[in-house]
Amino acid sequence: MSEKKKSILLADDDPDMIFLVKHHLERWGYEVIAVESREEAERYLESGCPDLAILDLMMEEEDSGFILSYRIKKCRPEVPVIICTAVAAESGISFDINSPGSRSWIKADHYLEKGFRMEQLRLLVKKYLD
Repeated sequence: MSEKKKSILLADDDPDMIFLVKHHLERWGYEVIAVESREEAERYLESGCPDLAILDLMMEEEDSGFILSYRIKKCRPEVPVIICTAVAAESGISFDINSPGSRSWIKADHYLEKGFRMEQLRLLVKKYLD
């Protein structure tokens, strides 16, 4: 009997990013639920819950990833959330989720700036799921 694959919710409005990240995650042995909007992610979360979530920050709204992260953590605080974004490159705004002020409102476990290496993502996913 084979072990059930860990599931990862991947939410990003960039189809190229979804294709690339999904390809690698599946190659590493994970089941991927890929969606292109916060709305699609929320529909999935109504009936399912992933073992980990990788969320883009800016989708329909500039804070879509923060909203999704908050909703995931509200019902399942044990689910790790990684926010991946290019917000610093696009706007000059950066976040430090390790500062006490930011931790109070950013409900994510890790923050990755887009342009990350896939090996970096693999190690991070492995850290949270293995």
